[in-house]
Amino acid sequence: MNKNLPQDKSPVSQQDVEAAAQQPVKPAMKKRKKQGAARKRAAVPQKPPVPPARLKFRHRALFISFLVVVVLPILAMAWYLWTQAQDQYVSRVGFTVRREESASAVDLFGGLANLSSSSSSDSDILYEFIQSQEMVQAVNASLDLNALYSRFYEKDAVFSLRPDANIEALLQYWQRMVKVSYTSGTGLIKIEVRAFTPEDAQAIAEEVYRQSTQMINALSAIAREDALKYARLELEEAMEQLKQARQAITAFRSKNQILNPNADIQIQMGLLTSLQEKLGDEMIAHDMLLNNTSEDDLRVVEAKRRIAAISERIRQERAKFGVGGAMAAGASPDDEDYATLLENFESLTVDREFAEKKYTSALSNFDSAQAEAQRQSRYLAAFVRPTLAEAAEYPRRFILLGIASLFLVMGWSTATLIFYSLRDRR
Repeated sequence: MNKNLPQDKSPVSQQDVEAAAQQPVKPAMKKRKKQGAARKRAAVPQKPPVPPARLKFRHRALFISFLVVVVLPILAMAWYLWTQAQDQYVSRVGFTVRREESASAVDLFGGLANLSSSSSSDSDILYEFIQSQEMVQAVNASLDLNALYSRFYEKDAVFSLRPDANIEALLQYWQRMVKVSYTSGTGLIKIEVRAFTPEDAQAIAEEVYRQSTQMINALSAIAREDALKYARLELEEAMEQLKQARQAITAFRSKNQILNPNADIQIQMGLLTSLQEKLGDEMIAHDMLLNNTSEDDLRVVEAKRRIAAISERIRQERAKFGVGGAMAAGASPDDEDYATLLENFESLTVDREFAEKKYTSALSNFDSAQAEAQRQSRYLAAFVRPTLAEAAEYPRRFILLGIASLFLVMGWSTATLIFYSLRDRR
């Protein structure tokens, strides 16, 4: 080895040798792969280029259908709304049913009375009544709704009422032109009445308010009558019972010719006492005569006769009281003794007193019910009187046209999608 030549003393590894041997191989392999891929692409047949889009018959049909289904109806509706449809004016009225309860003296003293309160049940009834056929008939009889709502029928048949409409058709039209809103919690009723002139709308609203007032007055009268009905029946029954009791006492007095058996008994007792005193005097006189004369003496005989007569009278008078069970001399078999008469009279008196107490109680209850019914009264309180419109609010042309356009476009789009989906399945 030539020692004068420079020598590379850095060590060389086996890996560096292998890397140097493989370095010129990689570009050659990549080139061969690209050439193979190019030959494969050249072997696949190429499609011809897409021709430019052309307008076909279905495209024209689709455009025509859009014009017919969407554009023309929208134009026709716009023409009708802005040239034929009549302006509609609105009159609003709002009210509620109030119940005033005037407090009694006891309630005022105790502070337990509520001066006023709302009646939700009456408001419910009134809410249904305003939308009922009865209300329509009442307003129609007063204002002739057929004439008011059909005056523009020849020009605006969509928003007008037929001139020959029956009550059912008028009721449906009424529910469309008269909107009622009701808040059950507060009992407030708001009514929106539409008509073709402001004056007609206000007149209809005033008539609705008047008919509603009459309805509330009728409800008040019915409630008052219900409150008084049972009290009146009880009073009439008590009056009839008292009348019969008094007639029974009158018949008793007429039959026995006695106004008051107690007073008559007192008289009879005085008479009996007088007879007994006189009998005692005659018996004393008789004993005195026996001490001075014999029993055959004419004066003794007369004294015995007087004693016998007085004793018989006493017996008859006692018989009137039912003592001894014997009838008085000359009395009729139908005559009753004082005990029986007094028993019958006391029975009739008890019946009369009971009837009088019952009548007094029934009369007091009737007066209380009448006072209570008078304290409770219903009335219609309007917080918005019928208004007179200055500008028309209906028909809302832009809203109606927008809603119709939306539904027409949606319908046409849906039909188009269905057509193309069926066409693609073939």
